[in-house]
Amino acid sequence: METVQKESIVGNWAIDKSHTRIQFSARHMVISEVQGVFREYDLKMKVNGENFTDSSIEFKINPASIDTGVADRDAHLRSEDFFGAENFKEIRFVSRSIEKADEEKYRMRGDLTIRDVTKTIDLDVTYGGQIMDPYGNLRAGFNVTGTINRFDYGLKWNALIETGGAVVGKNIKINCDVEIVKQK
Repeated sequence: METVQKESIVGNWAIDKSHTRIQFSARHMVISEVQGVFREYDLKMKVNGENFTDSSIEFKINPASIDTGVADRDAHLRSEDFFGAENFKEIRFVSRSIEKADEEKYRMRGDLTIRDVTKTIDLDVTYGGQIMDPYGNLRAGFNVTGTINRFDYGLKWNALIETGGAVVGKNIKINCDVEIVKQK
């Protein structure tokens, strides 16, 4: 993949919220997937070398900003049964390492904290490239995917359906499209 790079990537980067989507999905009653997004989040990224592998990332999400398109479900997800958003005000990811697999693929390891429980997770990152926008800003795009077990973070509410399957699956798929802008 060819990229445009007219200036160094070293420095601080911020998220472009108008071109970013923080998504997740969970199995529902074994037969389908329910998707949702978080509407409030922030990212701090510092690139320390001419390669994104030498970066530090801190990503924070407000769990109260969850949106699955169904108000009653969102209220339940904000409750103590799940995120406990009134008492646990943020979901936090802090990178530990980023390894490059090829020109487009990276593997990012970091610590994810939900409900004050921290676990190390691995995420797959696909680099979409970088470009200088019409306003002179250097931009880069990424797709970040992974899976976590919600039970690991105390999100253990569950009910069983008649056939014995869970109403909500334990594995949560993460799928984020992220656009970042180098700060001047």
